Amino acid sequence: MSDGALLALPWLFDFWAMPHQVAPAGDWRTWVCMGGRGAGKTRAGAEWVRAQAEGATPRDTGAASRIALIGETYDQARDVMVFGDSGILACSPPDRRPKWEATRRRLVWPNGAVAQCFSAQDAEALRGPQFDAAWADELAKWKAAQEVWDMLQFALRLGEAPRCIVTTTPRGQATLKALLAQPSTRVTQAPTQANRAWLAKSFLTEIETRYGGTRLGRQELEGVLLDDTEGTLFPQALIEAARCEAVPAFDRVVVAVDPAVTGHAGSDLCGIVVVGAVTRGPVADWRAYVLEDASIRAASPSDWAHAAIAAMQRHGADRLVAEVNQGGDLVKAVLQQVDPLVPYRAVRAAQGKVLRAEPVAALYEQGRVRHLRGPGEGLGALEAQMAQMTAQGYRGEGSPDRVDALVWALHELILAPSMGQRRPSVRVV
Repeated sequence: MSDGALLALPWLFDFWAMPHQVAPAGDWRTWVCMGGRGAGKTRAGAEWVRAQAEGATPRDTGAASRIALIGETYDQARDVMVFGDSGILACSPPDRRPKWEATRRRLVWPNGAVAQCFSAQDAEALRGPQFDAAWADELAKWKAAQEVWDMLQFALRLGEAPRCIVTTTPRGQATLKALLAQPSTRVTQAPTQANRAWLAKSFLTEIETRYGGTRLGRQELEGVLLDDTEGTLFPQALIEAARCEAVPAFDRVVVAVDPAVTGHAGSDLCGIVVVGAVTRGPVADWRAYVLEDASIRAASPSDWAHAAIAAMQRHGADRLVAEVNQGGDLVKAVLQQVDPLVPYRAVRAAQGKVLRAEPVAALYEQGRVRHLRGPGEGLGALEAQMAQMTAQGYRGEGSPDRVDALVWALHELILAPSMGQRRPSVRVV
């Protein structure tokens, strides 16, 4: 490479960019760059604005000359989008770096292109100006998102094909969900780990330890848009409120199994959930703690039996509870092949999944169930299934095997003792 090419290389973002930071090809109106914390979204937005404003040389006209920069507040637009470590000024080469005009809250490039800062708290400020490009940062956090977004759409009316980039951590917000559903929207997505080369190792270790495997972690670290399914028995807020960092000494621990009777690649998952309980004092004061989701997709029945009994040994469980609606006596036989002395109770559902899950949801509403934060995936997959269990049925794909196992465990530990064995939704075999 020539000396000039070497000098230019640090400023050629197409060379350094990760896939989620590259603008989509084809015809689109809005590009949503969605990702976890620190995934490089701000850099993607700043570099896209640069690409629109700059021409072939510092004085040449670029694709856009009137650009809107909208942050949650004016201060955030200035401090993050303009002056931030990954903001426009930090990304611009010296000969093309725009000048900041503080009194007018705008950047001006050597070729005359202008980028004006706006606050998402002032939708009326977008009534009047017009633009051929825009950058909206952290749209999912905007308090009056729909009003501001509507005003921006009316203002994006210059040029042949005005466009907007939205950089945001996902949240179940109506404006963002509606935007993602538009046919003119393109989406790129990445987790925090995608940008690990530029993040402190201690930061990654800490947040993975604290939030890995949780619904909050899936949103803030993996960049996954989570949403409460309409009519869910387990809203996200309810699940998040159940988090705990430590557990007490237990009076009982059980492993509950929703077994997959067949064992092959296409078999259902075998739900295996470990729950401990403190059962001292009045029944109304009893508390349960979900310790582990050990569910597996087993290649054979003996695989899930080994996994369930291994979970019992890890947690010192005093009983294994298994549903036998599908497997009948085969379930007990498979378990006893692994451990002939396994303390075992068979249960058979007399009513549907929703009726069994509703009293369990009530326990969560009463604050009587806690979820232990754990390493790796933790309870994230279980919680994702819980969020899709509604009063009208399960809205996810396949069967809610993890939730079924959770329900059986909580019936065994709390609901059965409090209601007696004569309960309508469960029959002990």
